[in-house]
Amino acid sequence: MSHVLNDAADFADESADGFVAAHRDLVRRVRGGVARAAATPAGQVAVVIGGGSGHYPAFAGLVGPGIAHGAAMGNVFASPSAAQVHAVAKAVSAEAGILLTYGNYAGDALNFDQAQDQLRAEGIPCRTVRVTDDIYSAGPDEREKRRGIAGDLTVFKVAGWAAEQGHDLDAVTALAARANDRTRSIGVAFSGCTLPGADEPLFTVPAGQMAVGMGIHGEPGIETLPLPAAADLATMLVERLLAERPDDAGERVAVIVNGLGSVKNEELYVLYGGIAAALEAAGLTIVEPEVGEFATSFEMAGVSLTLMWLDDELERAWHAPAYTPAYRKGAMDLARVDAADEADAIDDETIIAAAPEAAAAGRVAASALSAVRAVIDREVDELGRLDAIAGDGDHGIGMQRGARAADAAAQEAVDAGAGAGTVLTRAGDAWADRAGGTSGALWGMGLRAIGERLGDAAAPDPRAVVAAVAAARDAVQGFGKAQVGDKTLVDALVPFVDTLAERVDAGATLADAWTDAAAAATAAAQATADLLPRMGRARPHMEKSLGTPDPGAVSLALAATAAAAVLGEHRPDEEKEN
Repeated sequence: MSHVLNDAADFADESADGFVAAHRDLVRRVRGGVARAAATPAGQVAVVIGGGSGHYPAFAGLVGPGIAHGAAMGNVFASPSAAQVHAVAKAVSAEAGILLTYGNYAGDALNFDQAQDQLRAEGIPCRTVRVTDDIYSAGPDEREKRRGIAGDLTVFKVAGWAAEQGHDLDAVTALAARANDRTRSIGVAFSGCTLPGADEPLFTVPAGQMAVGMGIHGEPGIETLPLPAAADLATMLVERLLAERPDDAGERVAVIVNGLGSVKNEELYVLYGGIAAALEAAGLTIVEPEVGEFATSFEMAGVSLTLMWLDDELERAWHAPAYTPAYRKGAMDLARVDAADEADAIDDETIIAAAPEAAAAGRVAASALSAVRAVIDREVDELGRLDAIAGDGDHGIGMQRGARAADAAAQEAVDAGAGAGTVLTRAGDAWADRAGGTSGALWGMGLRAIGERLGDAAAPDPRAVVAAVAAARDAVQGFGKAQVGDKTLVDALVPFVDTLAERVDAGATLADAWTDAAAAATAAAQATADLLPRMGRARPHMEKSLGTPDPGAVSLALAATAAAAVLGEHRPDEEKEN
C-alpha cells in the first residue's frame, strides 16, 4: 500500500510535481506530462513515450538525452488522455516529426491514436510503435495483441538513439519496430499491489506460490505455480523466452532483469546469476545487462526477464549513452538550448449565453451529470472490485475522476448561461482529459457527440435526444470497435439506445422513455456476467471474469439510471399536468 500520500485522487499529479522539482536540470512540467528541459534540436525526431502512473521509472524517469523527449503521464494505472498526449507532443515537436511509442494497452492505443490523428491534421508528421513484448498476454500468432511491460526500455532506448543520430522519422520508426520485433519478456509475481488510498491489493498470491504472466497494472497472472528456488526460477524464465526466439535472431542478447516494486536488488542479482548461467549454457552472449527497476507496479513483489536479440545496429543503440533521471549509461554532451516557458493549453473560448429555453436544457444536462457523479462516488469501490477480478481494478477511480471533472466543467458552463450542447461537449472533454484510459476516452467521445448533435440553439425535443444518443453510440463503437457480446460498455449502451428510440417512437415522454431505456441497460449489464471478454485488459483472464458483470457496462447503467431520475424531476409543465 502507499504510506506517503495526501489525497489519493491527487497522488499522480503531486508525484509528478515532486519529480520535476527534483530534476529541474533535466525535465520540465508541461501540460499532460513532462518534457526535456532542453528544446528538441532542430532536425531531430522527437520520441514521445507514456502511459499510466505507478510504474516509475517508466515513464517520466526515462525522459532525457538518449531516450525520450517527452512523456505523457496518465493517472494511476490509466492511460494519458488524447489531450495530454497531444500537448506533450506539441511541447517537444520539431520539424522532423514525432514518434509515439508506448505499451500496447487498449486505453493507450485509443488515446495515442486520437492524438496522432490530431497531430497529423495539424500538419505534424507522426508515427507509432506499440511495444508488445509480454509473451503471456497473447499467443505467438497474435503478437499484435500482446502487452508492453519491461521491454518498453529496449524499444524506447533504440528509438532515442536513432533520433540522436539524426535519422528521419521513417528510419527511427523502422528501427524501433525492429527492436520490438526482437524483444520478449516474461514476468512473475509473489504478491499483488495496492492502489493509493485502497485497503486491499488488486490480487493476491497464495503463500509459497507465484503468479506467472501477471501485468504491470495489477492484472493477475495466467497460471499459478509453486515458488521455486532462484536457480530454478531463472531456468524457467530463460527457457520460456528461448522458446519464442525470433526466427532471424543471432547469438547476442541484451538482458533486463526487472524488479516490479519490492524485490530488492540483492535478490535480483541472485536471480541474474542463474539467468546468466542459463543463457550462456544456451550459447548466447550477454551484452551489457541491466539489473534493477525499470517498469514497476507500486509495491508488487515480482520480477520480469526481458531479452532483445541484437543485430549490429540494435547493438550500437543498446551500447549508446543516455542521461535521464532514472537511467544513465556512458557519457553524454549535455550542452543544450533551454526550451521556452510555455503556459498550459487552456481552452479559454468564451461561452456564449444561450436563449432562456436552451439554457434551461443546459441546466438539466448539468444536473444529470451531477447525479452521475454522485452515483459513481457511491459505487466507486464496487466498480473497482468488479474490475479487479479480471482486470487492473482502476475502473472505479477512473470513472470517479472523469465524472467529477465533467461535473465541474458542466457547472462552469451553466454559470456562463450555456445550452445543453456546450455543457455536454465541455463535460466530455473534461471527462476524457481527467479520467484517461479506455473508458475515459469513450465517455468523453460519447458526451461530446451528444453535445455536438444537440447544439445550443433550442431546447431539444425527445427525437433530438434520441438522435444525439445514437450519435454517441456510433462514435463509441466506431472508435473502440466493440460489438454487442464483447463484454464492454457497448453491451449496455446499444440496448439503451434501442429502447429509448422504441419508446419515443411509441409516443412516450422523454423521462419515461429514458427510464425504460435505463432499465434495459441495467438488465443488459447484469447479463454480461454470462459473457467472456473479447477486448481490453480482461481478455487474457477471460475465464476469471465469467460470472461477474462487466464494470464498464455496469457503470453506464448506473449513470443512465441516475440521469433518468433527473429527467423525471424536470418534466416539462405540460407533462406534469397529464
